[in-house]
Amino acid sequence: MERSKHLPLTETVYYILLALVEPAHGYRIMQKVEELSGGQVRMAAGTLYGAIENLVKLKFIQPVASEDSRRKVYAITDDGLNILRLDLERMQHMIRVTTERLNDKEGDRV
Repeated sequence: MERSKHLPLTETVYYILLALVEPAHGYRIMQKVEELSGGQVRMAAGTLYGAIENLVKLKFIQPVASEDSRRKVYAITDDGLNILRLDLERMQHMIRVTTERLNDKEGDRV
């Protein structure tokens, strides 16, 4: 299988997509990213809106209808879910082979 040119996702983009599994507006996305990352990723509004613009162009997220006309709400698309899953699989593979490799190395010391 050929790897997507969009992988690996940056940590920020990964968390934005993950946050948008449930539709949210900009400020809520920033809060959710910080929460999901355990406080490791904090974004300024400019960073978020630049990322949103790019993710909309890539069709990984899309604006959705909202009752609050003052706030734009976004949700992840099927393409966005797919790229998020692919990056998860990529990271799971990295963790698996790293764990095996390090366990083998530790076994050499016994």
